[in-house]
Amino acid sequence: MKVILLKDIAKIGHKYEVKNVAEGYAQNFLFPRGLAKMATSSAINELEVLKRQHEEERKIREDLLLKNLGDVESLIIETEEKANDQGHLFAGINALEIAEIIKEKSRLDIPVQCIELEKPIKEIGEHKIPLKIQDKKAEFTLVVKAKV
Repeated sequence: MKVILLKDIAKIGHKYEVKNVAEGYAQNFLFPRGLAKMATSSAINELEVLKRQHEEERKIREDLLLKNLGDVESLIIETEEKANDQGHLFAGINALEIAEIIKEKSRLDIPVQCIELEKPIKEIGEHKIPLKIQDKKAEFTLVVKAKV
């Protein structure tokens, strides 16, 4: 059964992709949770329009971010996460969470695709986070503190 994914789903695909999945999986898991909808011809046409709009918005955000690249490099963002006594975080911080932290703390909307994190951050301390916006590279500092 062909479905249109409404959210990113691990091992299946990304938002707005058309995927072929088992009928039972679609009807019993994806549809009830609002993760996908059936891929009819009208839904696929809507999807193309949505994709174009989404891509245009992303391009505008990246262009704006590129203009403010100097501000991003001087950015120091602090966050508190739960950690043990040795300074290891109970849950790693991935690129998606970093994008949300940046948006919350500094009001900058950095697309997750621009954050080039090799692996999740798993320790408290100061971390340099690399960004790649179009062909330009930058990095900012993320300070992770232990939650008391």
